[in-house]
Amino acid sequence: MHIKRATFSELDAAAPLFDAYRQFYGQRSDVAAARAFLDERLRRDESVIFLAVEDKELGEALGFTQLYPSFSSVSLKRLWILNDLFVGPNVRRGGVGRRLLDRAREWAIETGAKGLVLATAVDNSKARALYESCGWKQDDEFQHYHLFV
Repeated sequence: MHIKRATFSELDAAAPLFDAYRQFYGQRSDVAAARAFLDERLRRDESVIFLAVEDKELGEALGFTQLYPSFSSVSLKRLWILNDLFVGPNVRRGGVGRRLLDRAREWAIETGAKGLVLATAVDNSKARALYESCGWKQDDEFQHYHLFV
């Protein structure tokens, strides 16, 4: 398995995984829209996508993570939002998610970031167990709020 930063040439491999990720969260399948969304994020340099593949020559895409940049005003540093993490059902529990999380952590270090943040569904116990086993800590200092418009 190889983890690589996705470029435009990997969009066709990443789009079905991104579509499956959205379906996991109750959205209807639309691979073309998923691909267009990822294409726009890359074109605008608005996200970093890491893709887990069978080998360096791309092979089958096994999973992905997508990071969005943010900033910490208090620490005066970059912060990365790990917004998406998905591993294909046929390769789960094989270390793909862990490798993607490790690569995201390495990316934060490479970019001099303060760290990474993420949110997951309260009932997603498998993902929560993975995050915690990789050293992620649940926030007990701040209460988070949302305003959807």
